[in-house]
Amino acid sequence: MPGVKEGSGAVGAPENFAERAGKLASIAARAGYSLGKRLPGADAAERGLRSLERLALTELRRRLEEVDDPYLAALSAASAMNVGGNGRHVQPLNGEIRGTVVVMPSSESVEPLRAAMAELLNRSIGFGRERAREYLYAIILRQLTPDEARILSALSDGAPFPLIDVTERNGLGGAGRVVLRNASTVGKAAGVTLLDQVPAYVTRLIGLGLAEPDEEVPELETQYEILLTDDAVRAAENSVKRVKFVRRTVHISRLGKEFWAACDPARS
Repeated sequence: MPGVKEGSGAVGAPENFAERAGKLASIAARAGYSLGKRLPGADAAERGLRSLERLALTELRRRLEEVDDPYLAALSAASAMNVGGNGRHVQPLNGEIRGTVVVMPSSESVEPLRAAMAELLNRSIGFGRERAREYLYAIILRQLTPDEARILSALSDGAPFPLIDVTERNGLGGAGRVVLRNASTVGKAAGVTLLDQVPAYVTRLIGLGLAEPDEEVPELETQYEILLTDDAVRAAENSVKRVKFVRRTVHISRLGKEFWAACDPARS
């Protein structure tokens, strides 16, 4: 495929993903940028910090573009498998793995989803542990929003944050229908832009395996009380006749720790 090194799975010269993150860290350090930390006081300082953050994220996005999209690569691979150099249809062999190539079943055209699976199987054969880990982290990172990156930064030291589900109390006094899931103070602590989306952010981070819920921590009672005054929590509370609050905590997962260690812009 033009522009793609055979067997590498990435555009251009292969370079370790953690090393690319490290280069971003040095750029950020020179700019005086520190993820998750904010300068108190002047609005100008806050605007400057935001500007530096945008520059760092722009640079990170540029570097991530060096990691090719698996689905787009699969479409290109499908095109290459379907059409030979003379423009005639190439009749593949049986649908089996041979060496480092997945041979697609014979058909008039290779369906995109089947081609995508073939592309992933091709890559899995040639990947070592480090390359597979790099690919996983790159795909996860491309799914994160800036606000979610801030939340992961706030969780990165391992400290738990309060988590509350607002449910409708059932006839037996237990939790029934969930009205609001994963409300947390972690968003405010992280300084996210869209505070009303914190429950969705936390839910996504849990879904990606970067964070995980845990049992209630009584020592966080004050934070739980503060969370109960949150606008989203109050709105959910007022939407049901009989409310029940389910208290839990959220903290970074093992995958989250490993992912953050590889991508932390504060590390050189």
